Amino acid sequence: MRKPLVAGNWKMHTDSSQAQDLASSIVSRVSSVTDVEVVLCPPFVWLERVAKLVEETGILVGAQDTFWEDWGAYTGEISPLQLSEMCSYVIVGHSERRHIIGETDEIVARKARAVARAGMVPILAVGELEQEYKEGISKEIVSNQLSAVLADGWDHEIVIAYEPVWAIGTGLAASAQYAQDMAAFIREQLSSYGLNQERVRILYGGSVNRGNFKEFIEQKDIDGALVGGASLKAEEFAELVMMASPAMVD
Repeated sequence: MRKPLVAGNWKMHTDSSQAQDLASSIVSRVSSVTDVEVVLCPPFVWLERVAKLVEETGILVGAQDTFWEDWGAYTGEISPLQLSEMCSYVIVGHSERRHIIGETDEIVARKARAVARAGMVPILAVGELEQEYKEGISKEIVSNQLSAVLADGWDHEIVIAYEPVWAIGTGLAASAQYAQDMAAFIREQLSSYGLNQERVRILYGGSVNRGNFKEFIEQKDIDGALVGGASLKAEEFAELVMMASPAMVD
């Protein structure tokens, strides 16, 4: 059985005291939950602080992005080796990086390989734009995004986060059935690249909240969530973790 994973992407939110309070509040609520992997992804500047707060609690820390080289004259960038001292996971390919910053599939693939090379697990975000969804080419888009990372071979752990771009930050989540259909498609694609599809965790992301998460986590091929706005509210984020817990369901 795949262990559920709930990751909170804080994006460019929180000042130092807010980050500390949020992390502490989450720890107090979910550190006793041992059958769900909980990952907090604060802004780079608060990574060390949050890592110290969650130390020995079972909660893990992830970064929201990285660069693809280990060292060098890359002003303003963060090395995966630097992150590996604090982080277990790194998000790569988030739609805000792809569509606001302009990251290509090739860049995302280089970052994913760099994360794995540094001993961390990439959370590879994939998903289609609203227009692509309307045109009925969602699977083609996601297939291309997966291929860029996996086609040359992949023998590391990886987590896939399916995030339909039209659902991120809009309050309009995809239906649970649509998310399941896409997750099942992703799992088939993983198998075609030689990965053990039954071991790879697939998350849903896109306006996840306490009102809709139960429907998603009940789907056969969805193993958790990459949470945006709701991860900034300790009580609601903790509720999502509880919903993902097999013990709570039983």
